[in-house]
Amino acid sequence: MRFDYHYLFLAASVTLASFSQILLKKGAMKGYASLLRQYLNPWVICGYGLLFVSLFLTNCALRTLDYLNAPVAESLGFVLVPALSAVLFGERLTWQKSVGIGCIVAGMIIFYV
Repeated sequence: MRFDYHYLFLAASVTLASFSQILLKKGAMKGYASLLRQYLNPWVICGYGLLFVSLFLTNCALRTLDYLNAPVAESLGFVLVPALSAVLFGERLTWQKSVGIGCIVAGMIIFYV
């Protein structure tokens, strides 16, 4: 059985998209003097750059992978973003978020088993 490297593309895509959302949130947390500076700051530019790379990797991965795997792998982003927010921003993981994350992980396990 040969490992398909396109799964790595999909995993990298989800991870980069999650970091992209964190960077965009970081950029939105600051106040800016003008609307132009609000959208042309390093956090937002890097966030959109990572999002573009993520879209490119997703496109590369879906060229050969089964389309049924993509939504399940993409749902991993809903687990990564709250985890990264807790680590980087000190946000609390409420019980509602924890239950939601548990449901997402359970759904992923049920799909693959």
